[in-house]
Amino acid sequence: TVLADAAHNPHGARALAAALLGEFRFTRLVGVLGVMRDKDARGILAELEPVLAEVVITANSSPRAMDPDELGALATEIFGAERVSVEPVLRVAVEQAGELAEEGGESGVGVVVTGSVVTVGETRTLFGKEPS
Repeated sequence: TVLADAAHNPHGARALAAALLGEFRFTRLVGVLGVMRDKDARGILAELEPVLAEVVITANSSPRAMDPDELGALATEIFGAERVSVEPVLRVAVEQAGELAEEGGESGVGVVVTGSVVTVGETRTLFGKEPS
């Protein structure tokens, strides 16, 4: 299962985390996060940390996108190095997150792509959907 939610600020990330906990029964959830440079990335990461087993940091194609290495350093402060991967190419990041989610062979695993409207739109395009 791959979910996409544009949570681009801490409030949106908090609502996403609450929905993931309250409305779904994932046994393991891996995040893919690409955030714009002018957003509160630390706040977004802090809200998502309790619900994500791991996070794959990436970027979207916008010139406003935060550098994935910079975002990865923030994520490492919040999640710990063992729970953070950096993959600058969104398509590869989504694939990597799927592999990480399925590592244990459990059922009920998922991937959530978030952090920006652009990141989510580009992810929808990867799956053959309109960016909306």
